[in-house]
Amino acid sequence: MPIDFYYGSGSPYAWRVWLTLEHKRLPYTLKMVSFSEGDLQKAEFLALNPRHKVPVIVDGEFSLFESAAIVDYLEEAYPERPVLPCSVQQRAVARRMIREADQYLAAALEILVDEILFTAEEKRDESRLQRGRDAMLAELGRFESLLTGDWFTEDVGAVDYTVYPLIALVIRIEKRIPSLGIEAALGRRLRDWLGQMEALPYFPTTYPPHWKG
Repeated sequence: MPIDFYYGSGSPYAWRVWLTLEHKRLPYTLKMVSFSEGDLQKAEFLALNPRHKVPVIVDGEFSLFESAAIVDYLEEAYPERPVLPCSVQQRAVARRMIREADQYLAAALEILVDEILFTAEEKRDESRLQRGRDAMLAELGRFESLLTGDWFTEDVGAVDYTVYPLIALVIRIEKRIPSLGIEAALGRRLRDWLGQMEALPYFPTTYPPHWKG
């Protein structure tokens, strides 16, 4: 039975799960929800996630929200084509990097998203916007240093699927304020890695639909 996958177009957290589903070649049914139409507030969705957020999966009679937990579940329930390294130590390091991305890289992104996407230009807090930019550049430098090979671990997997959507979103929203210079500040290793991610055969399948226009 296919896994029901509830996602919102452009959500970096849903994108992480989508890449994982494709990596593992699991059958799934897309259930797109609309932020603008209030789908996250509807009773049928709240029954799956009372926190009003995507992603959510429903696997048979089991449902789960929170993207990192979903990826861990998929890894344990469907161990073929793993997204985490084999050794205990390497898996621990991978999970640490995932936590770093969720705790620090995503925090910097949230400031930029709030100021750029959800605040009118005339009401933007320039000092807060600068803090978000500075925090993002610091985190990008950190992740540049963590990228010592082609991928963040021995092969493409959960860390890459966590970090890529966060960086892709900041590059996209920066187009509204190019003077921030975040994309221009990316290091060579991160630039090469972004290209490798975008060359994955299943990457186009997961590309946010509303970004294609």
